[in-house]
Amino acid sequence: MEEINGHIKSGAITFLKKEYTALAIFIALFSVIVLCAVDMPWSSEHKFPFTMFAFVIGACTSMLCGYLGMAIATTANYKTTYLCNISKFDGFKVAFQGGQVLGFCLVGFALLILEIMILTYKAALKPGSLNGELVNDAIVMLEVEHLFEFISGFGLGGSTVALFGRVGGGIYTKAADVGSDLAGKVDAALPEDSPKNPGTIADNVGDNVGDIAGMGADLFGSLAEATCAALIVSSTSPYMVGTPDAIYFPLIVTAIGIIASFFCQFFAYIKVESVETQLKIQLWVSTLLMSVGMIPALYVLPDEGINIAFAGNDYVGTRWECYICIMLGLWSGLFIGLITEYYTS
Repeated sequence: MEEINGHIKSGAITFLKKEYTALAIFIALFSVIVLCAVDMPWSSEHKFPFTMFAFVIGACTSMLCGYLGMAIATTANYKTTYLCNISKFDGFKVAFQGGQVLGFCLVGFALLILEIMILTYKAALKPGSLNGELVNDAIVMLEVEHLFEFISGFGLGGSTVALFGRVGGGIYTKAADVGSDLAGKVDAALPEDSPKNPGTIADNVGDNVGDIAGMGADLFGSLAEATCAALIVSSTSPYMVGTPDAIYFPLIVTAIGIIASFFCQFFAYIKVESVETQLKIQLWVSTLLMSVGMIPALYVLPDEGINIAFAGNDYVGTRWECYICIMLGLWSGLFIGLITEYYTS
């Protein structure tokens, strides 16, 4: 098992290096396009290419998350297989712990780097202008909007890597899967995924690259995009800009999700009758913890609420209306997942 896993791990690392080399060239070329089409430092008051820099940072972070997740997965896979022959619960623990690495690293890196970039850009754009003291000043509002428009390049970089990771890895694994099945089943009369068929190693390499590294980049891109979009929307609200901590509310939501997931993972070590039940417990407990944990976070929002221009009119949403929106998304995701699992199992 160790020998075969060594071949799979070596193949996955080799493929990922080749893919990231080609992706680095594309990122470099696309960065020039972002520089010329968005930043244009030669004709702007901001001489530094803020959007291009955020784009490159987002792409590099996404690649790092994908690489770390795949490195852990290719180490945990064969251990999970071995332990499942002894105890299904022991195998599940190793698989669950391996998945935690990707999950916590992905969200942790996204949150940490976004916060560092916001603080850095805030100081670079106009020191002292974003502290909420001049909420009615149009210049301050404009500076905040510029800040988060520049930050949006971070989500674009993550999505670019996700596109290549999912498509590139998916094409590879499907070609390897079909090729090994055709050669093994048709030419050699071997059963599907037979250990006598060396093509299954390439198939497993593709699964790790596409489903682990590609999925990690995809999840990172989705998180970065959603967070950047929420920050841009919040920058259009004078009440949010005027409250120093409120502007970080989208990041606080993510941070509470990390805390809820951390406490939720302890429930994974309670023995139940099946892995399916264990995973459903994780979904229910994490959703409940998130629902409770969001309540104190609401009080970082301004007392006046959140005012957003909508259809030519200013709409003011209260804290609890924001909470309802979050809960609708949170619980909808849970029920959609459960319904999908029921009808596809």
